[in-house]
Amino acid sequence: MYHKPASLYKKYPPEEARRIIKKLEIHYTPKHGSWLDIAEIELNIMTRQCLSRRIADIELLRSSINPYFPHDNL
Repeated sequence: MYHKPASLYKKYPPEEARRIIKKLEIHYTPKHGSWLDIAEIELNIMTRQCLSRRIADIELLRSSINPYFPHDNL
């Protein structure tokens, strides 16, 4: 459910609503596909497809995950 500071005026008298709003620090995030959701999905896919086994050394790890990050330096 999405709430805005104005919804406090429905619950509290105006003076109390303003007092509460002044204390709030509101951060707006997308409803769908936030960066955290996307990162979680990507890590889950990578874990299931290539990290669900023992990896003997760093070079094998790099070669296993490189297809997931072709534009990054690992």
